[in-house]
Amino acid sequence: MTLIPIVIERDGRGERAYDIYSRLLKERIIFVGTAIDDDVANLVIAQMLFLESE
Repeated sequence: MTLIPIVIERDGRGERAYDIYSRLLKERIIFVGTAIDDDVANLVIAQMLFLESE
């Protein structure tokens, strides 16, 4: 079982929970915590394309 940390953001409207990877991506940070194979490379490229489109 993979554990994924959760980050809680609080603002004037309430709280919102993000998994840590989504929160990092919101800050335009791509985290790679494993060896890069074809599947991981495809995920990283997809994240880069998403960030480029913003």
